[in-house]
Amino acid sequence: MTFDQALFLLILAGGLYLFISERLRVDVTAMLILLALVLTGVLDGRQALTGFASDPAIIVAAVFVISGGMAATGITERIGQWIGHAAGSSESRAVAVVMPTVAALSSFTHHVMVTAMMLPILNRFARSKNMSVSRLLMPMSFAASLGTTLTLVSAPAFLLASNLIERNTGEGLGIFSITPIGIALVAVGVAYMLAARWLLPRHAGESDDGGYLRLDRYRTELLIVEGSRWSTRPLADLQKALGDRFRLLGWLRDGTVRDDLKDTSVLLSGDILLVEASADALASLHDDPGLDLYALARHGAAATATATGGSDAQLVQALIAPGSEFIGHSVRELDFSRRFKAVIAGLWRRDEQPTGRLADARLREGDLLVLWGRSSHFAELAAHHGFLMLVPFAGEAKRRVRAPLALAVLAGTVIAAGTEWLEAPLAFLLGAVAMVATRCVDINQAYREIDVRIFVMIAGVIPLGIAMEQTGTADLFARHLFGVVEHWPPLGVLLVMFTMAGLLTQILSDAATTVLLGPIAVSLADALGLSPIPFVVCTALGAVAAFLTPIGHHGNLLVLGPGQYRFNDFLRIGLPLTVVIALVSAWMARWLWLDGPFWPF
Repeated sequence: MTFDQALFLLILAGGLYLFISERLRVDVTAMLILLALVLTGVLDGRQALTGFASDPAIIVAAVFVISGGMAATGITERIGQWIGHAAGSSESRAVAVVMPTVAALSSFTHHVMVTAMMLPILNRFARSKNMSVSRLLMPMSFAASLGTTLTLVSAPAFLLASNLIERNTGEGLGIFSITPIGIALVAVGVAYMLAARWLLPRHAGESDDGGYLRLDRYRTELLIVEGSRWSTRPLADLQKALGDRFRLLGWLRDGTVRDDLKDTSVLLSGDILLVEASADALASLHDDPGLDLYALARHGAAATATATGGSDAQLVQALIAPGSEFIGHSVRELDFSRRFKAVIAGLWRRDEQPTGRLADARLREGDLLVLWGRSSHFAELAAHHGFLMLVPFAGEAKRRVRAPLALAVLAGTVIAAGTEWLEAPLAFLLGAVAMVATRCVDINQAYREIDVRIFVMIAGVIPLGIAMEQTGTADLFARHLFGVVEHWPPLGVLLVMFTMAGLLTQILSDAATTVLLGPIAVSLADALGLSPIPFVVCTALGAVAAFLTPIGHHGNLLVLGPGQYRFNDFLRIGLPLTVVIALVSAWMARWLWLDGPFWPF
């Protein structure tokens, strides 16, 4: 062992300790490793900074922005709602619908975002169908991770694997190079979960009919503005656009309640709809040029003076305090626009919603008011003893009218990268810029969507892989491993690489696991006289598709609490699935890149 190898192993041991112990954030640890490699002379400055301009780092950042555009335009939410409708009323059908759809979503968006989006949807679905949510959340989380194997760009591990292969062979993987394996793994995963459903625990979940659902029932009034794009269109079109968390309570035309108007009836300018809407829908309504919140249309200009629609006009929530002077008074009587320079745009109540017009609702203790006004006017409200607290409104406006643009940008990005008309980093960078340029996502939100920790970690661990190759450490480990597997068939060696990665990824991220084991896979392939591609790919597959513990994937951690799972639940269900996935991965990799047989007989 040379001095450089010993020095590298010392730095690696320190980095692994920090990664596993989580004493520091993963991005900070990656930067410390990078600096240690430079300061000890293992790498020079130029080599150490190559990760920041690498294809994986650029693509990951761009994918976050594109995912943000899909979420901001309501596309991901709409797909999630469709899944809930299509899942039917049986567990087997729900699993058969949820898993492939979630996997498809995860192929071009971040799988943790997809898991987070599906959590409340499946919780509502399970409660409405009287199912155990724990029977759905684990299959959904597994599917989100399996979906990352469908394309090269959906998991950092595959981007790093492609980068490593390109450095050693001169040509990386295409965006759909691993798709055949991904399709097989998703199919196997769905079949396994359907066949082994009896293994899934039956837990009710940690939440009852509480916070999330009830806070989605805001009462408000919606005005169809003059010249609206919704005018002369049926109500059903508007309901479809706003999603299933929008419910019509009443329809006023010319000041009169119309009981004869149905979903197929056309909307007219000046119509007022009495509705219940989710927080996101309520925040979105005022941003639709064809719609407006009736209270804002009538009193907004007076309440916000010249700042209506200005940068400092915003929605906030105010809770009516016990003993408040507002209790028992109607919204109309209080005249908030004159007294506090704010407009009551919506109302949330814990039990039954008030009937009739919002202005006639008499306030109660615990009512939550949605107020619109200038931020400079809220200081008086916050200090008023009639309110228990004043907090920002939790809803996020969806730019639903730009959903077709977001879909077009995503399709164009995939086509440009898939046909190699543009290199994948440029194609996805162009897609991210297009999402912002077409205003599918706000520039500030686009920057917030980028998970800087993942970007910096990827940029920081790439030099670790370079150092492992350059110091000869990868060759050293490969020679020892070669002494064990020298006479093994390629399928057995591929299974060894998958297993090593599957075990290591339970304590490290998929990216770090691939960076550490990838160079060993390349050196081992060279010693065997075979192409390095299947060995590196199997390593990356083991890093992203091993379901042995809940800590191996962030998506599993998200569902751990809501599903009330135990550690042993993941081992009991995930171990057999991981064994099957390992066999399929190795078999498919041998068939694709080593000319092995497709059929086992």
